[in-house]
Amino acid sequence: MIEAAQTLDGWYVLHDFRAMNWPMWKQMDEDFRKEATDEFIAFLAELNKADEAKTGSHAFYSIVGQKADFVLMTLRETMDELNDIETKFAKLAIADFTIPTYSYVSVVELSNYLAKAKAGDEPAQDPYQNEHVRARLYPELPRWEHICFYPMDKRREKGANWYMLEMEARQAMMRSHGMIGRSYAGKVKQIISGSIGFDDHEWGVTLFANDVLQFKKLIYEMRFDEVSARYADFGEFFVGNILNEEKLRALLAI
Repeated sequence: MIEAAQTLDGWYVLHDFRAMNWPMWKQMDEDFRKEATDEFIAFLAELNKADEAKTGSHAFYSIVGQKADFVLMTLRETMDELNDIETKFAKLAIADFTIPTYSYVSVVELSNYLAKAKAGDEPAQDPYQNEHVRARLYPELPRWEHICFYPMDKRREKGANWYMLEMEARQAMMRSHGMIGRSYAGKVKQIISGSIGFDDHEWGVTLFANDVLQFKKLIYEMRFDEVSARYADFGEFFVGNILNEEKLRALLAI
């Protein structure tokens, strides 16, 4: 029997992509637009309380291209909290002028592909008490200049079925794959979230960088690694720029 990978699971994740209905927004008077913008900024400030309390995190970015105008990425301890955030946004005045274009639901995860074997009679430790593990499962999202998000799957095709490989083979390939990612430490921060049973793909990958070209370099290099070259299928890519209060007001100004 083929052994399934085991995962450690952290915060639940929602990527909410929205486009603005600019014709409708431009028809509103200046006072309404200002009040709606202020209300939206207050909503984002309320989200930031979880970042400060280390009970969640969020990232807010514009999106380049026609797929969306902005994305709000939120991480919380429960799915219920993500649902509450969706509902609170839906009740904002500005929500009536946005069009949902894409969303993705997942949970931050770490697999045992890269886990080290326990030596001899060394007692097993609770991985959730390991500071390094906790930092990866409950990440503080950086306020770096750029974001890149894409969903992906592992192939299940004749001659290239990831799920029919022995654990040892998968572990060896994932170690090689992981080495590429680690070579970009300090340049790219990567959040891997599992979505099997939650959304249309199997994983979501979110990348942050201050130099947007690092996304292209990292992903291109990984395409030559066997895990990606032979076994990976990718969904749509979204890339964007950070939206602070000043940039958001400029975006919504007419």
